[in-house]
Amino acid sequence: MLRRVALITGPTSGIGEGFARRYAADGYDVVLVSRNADRLNQLAAELSNEGGCNVEVLPADLADSAGRAEVAERLAGGVDVLVNNAGFGTSGDFWTADPATLQSQLDVNVTAVMQLTRAALPAMIDNGVGTVINVASVAGLLSGRGSTYSASKAYVVSLTEGLAVGLRGTGVGIHVVCPGYVHTEFHDRAGIDMTSLPSFMWLEVDDVVRETLSDVARGNVVIIPGLQYKAITAASRMVPRTLARAATSVFGRGRGRT
Repeated sequence: MLRRVALITGPTSGIGEGFARRYAADGYDVVLVSRNADRLNQLAAELSNEGGCNVEVLPADLADSAGRAEVAERLAGGVDVLVNNAGFGTSGDFWTADPATLQSQLDVNVTAVMQLTRAALPAMIDNGVGTVINVASVAGLLSGRGSTYSASKAYVVSLTEGLAVGLRGTGVGIHVVCPGYVHTEFHDRAGIDMTSLPSFMWLEVDDVVRETLSDVARGNVVIIPGLQYKAITAASRMVPRTLARAATSVFGRGRGRT
């Protein structure tokens, strides 16, 4: 029997690595997409040795149109699962940020998700089965937590919810996971100081992956890991947006990050 295939973007650390390891452990062959070829090859060797799965390494920069096209071509050939995990945030304020960096963030966080999802769906629909998991953020549900980052993740949430309606009856499921603060390399790479964040606000990668896949199995479209973040997002829907923005300014570190 042919083994199922999962393609994961941004798998060399954090949530993406968690998904790659979980799918490999569950018997999938995996396609790993990242611009860091050395770390890709290291992870590929580990997954092959530990689980005996077939690992395909696909170095590509999703901020570049040629890189996105290469991954899209692979997806058009058919996969069972697509995890759009690659993304990044930056520190500093919008009006002082490098425009090229802002454009790269938009290309990775938004354009890549749109193009890769579009590339994967036709084969999934033809086969009558498939799963797309888009990794967004609780920032996409709470305006103001990093201007462009929040906006990009709000796009991913909205895109996923819209496609979930259109895909009903096709056998293909699409889901968006909106984690809060997770112990990964994300904030260090973005240059954001998180030392003052209370410990109860942190999530672990394995817990995020486990909760996500449990909710995928239940058919949930919008997935919010962690009881604390479920409570925060639920409360935010019940208060005026002006009050929600004020709370974000105090507790969400909305200033000094894009």
